[in-house]
Amino acid sequence: MTTEETTETTAGDVATVDRLLDDTTTWAVVGLSTNTARAAHGVARVLRQHGKRIVPVHPDAETVHGEQGYATLADIPFPVDVVDVFVRSDLAGDVADQAVAIGAKAVWFQLGVVDEDAAARVRAAGLDMVMDRCPAIELGRR
Repeated sequence: MTTEETTETTAGDVATVDRLLDDTTTWAVVGLSTNTARAAHGVARVLRQHGKRIVPVHPDAETVHGEQGYATLADIPFPVDVVDVFVRSDLAGDVADQAVAIGAKAVWFQLGVVDEDAAARVRAAGLDMVMDRCPAIELGRR
């Protein structure tokens, strides 16, 4: 297997990325706060510009981009398509497990967020998984 194939397999294949960008509506953005200097804020803005409903998930449960925030994924009272994860890799596995528990359709680990064991658990639970990629960058490539 080439390095490119390994990276693509780990990160999520192109068909999965495209399906999540095209066929999902509600994205819970874990780590999204009102801090405009954080990457999560800008990525959430891009997702909104592409018709996605973003749901801020942050311990402070702040309203961001006009959307009510929730302290945890379990607090969200409606279905979530994608859980977009902006936390350190050592915390990402717990978020992935929570995404499975709430019945999300997919988990997306942002650039620099890598946890192979968590990714395997997500896939074993039947969810789509993308790792170490950014949906804003992927949308910009189209």
